[in-house]
Amino acid sequence: MARYTGPKDKVSRRYGTPIFGPTKYLERKNYPPGIHGPKGSRKKHSEYSLALAEKQKLRYQYGLLERQFRRTFEVASNRRGVTGEILLQLLETRLDSVVYRLGFANSRNAARQLVGHGHVQVNGRKVDISSYNCKAGDVVTVKDKPASRRLAAKNLELTQIAPVPDWLTANKDAFTGTVNRIPTREEIAPIVNEQLIVELYSKA
Repeated sequence: MARYTGPKDKVSRRYGTPIFGPTKYLERKNYPPGIHGPKGSRKKHSEYSLALAEKQKLRYQYGLLERQFRRTFEVASNRRGVTGEILLQLLETRLDSVVYRLGFANSRNAARQLVGHGHVQVNGRKVDISSYNCKAGDVVTVKDKPASRRLAAKNLELTQIAPVPDWLTANKDAFTGTVNRIPTREEIAPIVNEQLIVELYSKA
């Protein structure tokens, strides 16, 4: 199974949440897509379907396949602390997500490509694995190559109005960013109820 590359607005309408960012379609059509959409918005949902929808929303948001998502959940569940919050932190500190939050890419998909094509360094070393988890103190840099800097500069123009979260510090002129600390749940501001995801996997 490949990553989802279809219409993003259709997915956002299905779950009633702007998963990939603001979309005008949710304002105009606040019901699921398809001929049964208006009826589907009034249908009662089971606890399982609600939990499954929360998981799918988070998967789509970060662009993960089921196997990758489950692996991340297993790592979170084996760590001390609140599993749901740790899951969110692991997702948010993925290298592709950090590159996106710093503004070097205008979407997580674009950030994944930037990382996968070898344009990004962490602490001076090339890292081309999008799932690499950044730690507090890590310095993320766009490689000092003309092609890499051109890509990042183009994206910075598109993302200049997007604020960089407090847990990161960006030096856009130098094409670098620093992970100050691991973000809290409040800073991540999840679009899902992560506790339902924890319960879903716990019952599996």
